[in-house]
This record gives sequence, C-alpha cells and structure tokens, in this order.
Amino acid sequence: ARESYALGLRFTVALSVGIAILVGVFRILKGWPVHWLIMGGYVGVVIMTAFAPEEIIGIAYDSGGVTTSTITVPLVTALGVGLAMSIKGRNPLVDGFGLIAFASLTPMIFVMAYGMVVG
Repeated sequence: ARESYALGLRFTVALSVGIAILVGVFRILKGWPVHWLIMGGYVGVVIMTAFAPEEIIGIAYDSGGVTTSTITVPLVTALGVGLAMSIKGRNPLVDGFGLIAFASLTPMIFVMAYGMVVG
C-alpha cells in the first residue's frame, strides 16, 4: 500500500508541474497578469491546508520546493522567456517569467487534493 501511495504522489507532482507549465504558457500567450494567478493559487493553498489531512500538508509544501531544481529552473525559464520574445507585443522581462512560480505552486495544491481523495 505504501508503494502505491508513493507512486501516486510522484505522478501527482509530475502532473501538477505539467499543468503549471501549461497554465504559464497560456498566461504568456493571453497576456494574463501573473500576480492574480499567483495570489489566487496561494489563497487556494491556504484554504486547502485547512481541510487537508495533517499527514500530507508537510509533504505538499515540500513538493513545491522539490520541483524547482537545478535542471527545471533554467529549462522552464528559457521556455518562458523564449516564448515571450517570439510573441509580438510581449516584453520578455515582464511576460517571460513566472513559470517557475507556477511550477512550485501547483504541486502543493495537487498533493493536498491527492491526500484528501486518497487519504
């Protein structure tokens, strides 16, 4: 049972980072302001923390930090800046960043949701 729970956590974190990058790319394409998405996400994290099982909260918060590794940060930052540079009217310094913030935010949400569903 422990192995399947750990595997589910790994898949949950991987899926959440993929969705975070997808949301970040849509944000760059549509020109959505990054601060509203980040603030909304953290409000969601705080609300979910109140309802998530106590055992999963620490893991959820740590999973956000784990996703921003020495490989992920340069790769995802290059994706965001390159995409913003290729779109007319976008400023790469303003629109190109924020993907890492999403990549560290969404695992917290998804892991707590996983804990609520499975736990």
